[in-house]
Parts: sequence; structure tokens; C-alpha cells
Amino acid sequence: MIQLLFFVVFAEAFVAFLLMVKIGPLRELVMNGLDQVKMRKGTVLTIAGTMSVILFSNWISIVKIQNKGAKIGTMTPMDQVLWRTHLLEASLMGFSLYLGFLIDRMHHHLQKLINLRKNGGSSKKEVEKLEAEKLQLKENEEKAKEEINRMQKEISNLSESLKKLKLESKEKDKKIEVAEAHVTSLQKQSADLLLEYDRLLEDNQNLQAQTKNRQFRG
Repeated sequence: MIQLLFFVVFAEAFVAFLLMVKIGPLRELVMNGLDQVKMRKGTVLTIAGTMSVILFSNWISIVKIQNKGAKIGTMTPMDQVLWRTHLLEASLMGFSLYLGFLIDRMHHHLQKLINLRKNGGSSKKEVEKLEAEKLQLKENEEKAKEEINRMQKEISNLSESLKKLKLESKEKDKKIEVAEAHVTSLQKQSADLLLEYDRLLEDNQNLQAQTKNRQFRG
């Protein structure tokens, strides 16, 4: 029994050492092994409970031997051997249970640390992705600003062209009005000339008629 307890204590101490110090892939192997062991939680609790019962029984035996020795004033050699045996077994069991608890806590915290590192890696990737999206949005914003400036310039140019066209249209309207007034004036002059021509033609006819009458009389 004592040899088995020594083996268990040394094995647990070695496992705890591998959890504390990373030696190649040994820590990962130990972590995987502990994951498998924790999957059989009922068996682990049964072993721990059995060891606790045996530990309690050993302590009771130690107390009984001490009380017996106190009553008779001394302990017999057999009682001394039993007392030392029970004390050694109880010490080894207590240390074994303590190492088991320590290994469980170390495994738990290392598992948390691994998960945090994984989450930290994924968070870092998300941050990098967000930064890339932010950079892309900034580039798109700059492109949009350039496009807006270009469109504003085009609108300004179109406004100036429209103003020029309006001025040219006004000038053409004025020229058309002047031309229409000139045409109206020419039409009026032409009508006056036609009237003058008709009057002259009538006078000429009258003169010709008078001339013929004089010749006929003569």
C-alpha cells in the first residue's frame, strides 16, 4: 500500500511538473490526458472519495493508538509500528489528494489560458479585419470626395456655360429685334416708295394725256 502511494505521489508530482514547465509536446499530451480523465468524472470522484475515507480511517487509527498509549503511559513496539505506518499512509494520501487538487486547478487555469489565447488570436484577427475595413472605407471616402469635387467642377463649368448661352441668347434676341425693326422699317419705306411710284405713274399718265390733247387741238 505504501509503495503504491509513493508511486501515485511521484506520478502526480511529475504530472504537476510537466504542467508547470513546457517541455516539447509533453504539456499538450498531459493536457489531453487530463481532458480524457475529466470526462470520467464519476470514476475520479469515486477514487478521491475512497482515498478520503481511508485517510479518515487512518487518522482515527492514529488517534486510537495515541489514546491507548496515553492510557498505559507508553506505546508498545507493535503500536509504534502501526502508528508510524498509519501516519505515513495518511501523510501520503493527504499529499496525494492535495497534488490531485493542485493538478486539477492547474489544468483548469491552463485550459482558460489556452482559450484566452485562442480568443485573443481571433480578436486580433477581427481587429485587423476591422482596421482593413476602416482603411477601405477611408479610401472609398477619399474617392467619393474626389468624385464630388469633380462633379462640383463640372457643375460649375456647366453653370458658366449656361450663363454664356443665356447671354448669347439675349444678344441674339436683341439682334433679332433690331433685324425685325430694320425689316419693318424697310417694309414701310418700300410701301412708301410703292405709293410714290404709283403717284408718279399716275402723274405721268396725266401728263401724257394732256400732251395728246394739246397735239390733237393743234
